[in-house]
This record gives sequence, structure tokens and C-alpha cells, in this order.
Amino acid sequence: MAKARRRVRDTWKEKIWYEILAPAEFDEASLGTSPAKEPEMLVGRKIETSMREITGDFSRQYVKLFFEVDHVSGEVAHTIFTGHKVTTDYVRSMIRRGTSRIDTITNATTKDGKKVNVHMLAITVKRAKASQQRLIRETMQNMILENAAEKNLDELVKEIISGKFASSIYHEAKKIYPLKKVETIKTKVL
Repeated sequence: MAKARRRVRDTWKEKIWYEILAPAEFDEASLGTSPAKEPEMLVGRKIETSMREITGDFSRQYVKLFFEVDHVSGEVAHTIFTGHKVTTDYVRSMIRRGTSRIDTITNATTKDGKKVNVHMLAITVKRAKASQQRLIRETMQNMILENAAEKNLDELVKEIISGKFASSIYHEAKKIYPLKKVETIKTKVL
């Protein structure tokens, strides 16, 4: 006797495709689309993209941005910025023999009460003494804390991503020892 075959339900046809937009500080650029049965299933989804895909600027393609879906309205999902990271190959390309790599990781609080973990990197022209490295590290930490305290999260993110943040630190820290480059390697909103 033949068994009756059960019809398999195609769950893909039940899903709706939602447009995902970046936050306002990134001019609500499109981050792509994502399927979901219900809008609530999108909330909390993480999206990774490069700076080049948002702005079209090829010179900043080494910057990876991280977003998380915050809320959905209609068929549009809105995100919040959760952090950024610079690719390891870019960092390695900056470091040469005979230079000093000075890292500092600082937890800062913004004017609107948000906590941000900021990882900065400074590379000197020639090898620096331990005392000079310590002074540069302290200068970087103090400037991160001061800048974060006088700006809200959106302003701070815009300044970090554009490179103005690293530039201001570079101009202050190069008075201690000649620097080749200062870069914000990683940020994370806690």
C-alpha cells in the first residue's frame, strides 16, 4: 500500500524582505535587505559593512562598521551604531621595523551617558624611549576622555569615523615625539 506524501510547506514564501538603513549620522544609507517572517525577528540582528559601501569612498575601504537593528517601521528596519574596526592588514601595513607601536584602550563616557571603548594606535617615525611612549599613551587617553565628555555619541562617532579625532590626537602627541600615524583601530559602544 502506498503512503500518502505530506506536502512540505515552503517557509521562504511567507517571509517579507525588509530594507535596512544606517543611523542618521551615516545619512540613513541603505545597508541592504533581510528576510523575516515578522518584524520583531529582525530586532537585534547585526550587520557588518565597510565604509566604502556606505560612502563610496575607496580610500576608507579598510574601515569595517558594525550596526544592530533597533526597531522596524513598516518594511524598513532602522539600526544603531555598535562599533567599528580597522582591518588587520591595514594596521600591519603601517608598522615597520625600527618604529614603535603605542596602543591605548580607554573606556570613555559621552555627554549623553553612553559608554564607549576606544582603541587607539600611534606609530612613531623611529623607535621611542619607554618614557616617551608612556607620555604619548597618557596624552592619548586624556584626549579620548576629554573629547568623549564634551560630545554626545553621534558627534563622537562622526568625528572618529571621519578621522578628525585621530588627527587632533596626532597634532598633540607629535610634540612629545615625531609620529608617523595615529589611527582609531576599534570602537565599541558598551
